[in-house]
Amino acid sequence: MPFVQAGGHRLETVRLPASQPRHGAPAIVFLHEGLGSVSMWRDFPQQVADATGCEAVLYSRYGYGKSDRLIAPRTPRTMHDEALVVLPELLDRLHIERPFLFGHSDGASIALIHAGGAKRPIAGLVAMAPHVMLEDVTLASIAQARLAYETSNLRQRLARHHADVDSAFWGWNRVWLDPAFRDWNIEEYLPRIDCPVLAIQGEDDEYGTMEQVDRIARGVRDTTTMKLAECGHSPHRDQAHAVISATAAFITRVLGKQRAAG
Repeated sequence: MPFVQAGGHRLETVRLPASQPRHGAPAIVFLHEGLGSVSMWRDFPQQVADATGCEAVLYSRYGYGKSDRLIAPRTPRTMHDEALVVLPELLDRLHIERPFLFGHSDGASIALIHAGGAKRPIAGLVAMAPHVMLEDVTLASIAQARLAYETSNLRQRLARHHADVDSAFWGWNRVWLDPAFRDWNIEEYLPRIDCPVLAIQGEDDEYGTMEQVDRIARGVRDTTTMKLAECGHSPHRDQAHAVISATAAFITRVLGKQRAAG
């Protein structure tokens, strides 16, 4: 398993070539959810790579997957630090320029902060089940996840994907439920995003409402929203075909406009 040093930590990374590469197409960098990792994406990134002709690049953030174990509590600035410090360094070390970003949940928030605040060129951004502000439904579901971790087989299921499952889970859970996190909001970054955005939200998402993607649409000039029925917090699992098709069409449109612009 290749590892890359970024943000002062060793991070698990995977690069997946497309079955039929599109000449000159940028890579798609996948940013996982709050309890995610490289392995939790399963075969979805490869399917996206094959559908788009773009290389898929995955990494597990610090404290997740096979990356370095978390040794200090996370703070309300964690996603900002990931977007503005760690991700730029990772992209430089992997020699990735002007990528597409594909973020899920916390990963989508990180992608939005990066696109609006890192002052680096981004080809386009897919924000799936994003968070741009804190909602009561989010906190209620995170509190429920804590109960499930302590009383069900959730810990055993997550342990298949994390070298240190306890630090991965509690690092995520405690910071979201920290009273200092109540004012968390990243809407200030939205008007600064100058790349096209595809915002995807499930109608049955237990961690957020349609207000999340609606605020992105109001804040980012070039936004396409996709609202999926019979879909929860993981559209890439609940509605995989729809998400892959929409992502491929989005990337084709963006690359076509870029070629037309010269």
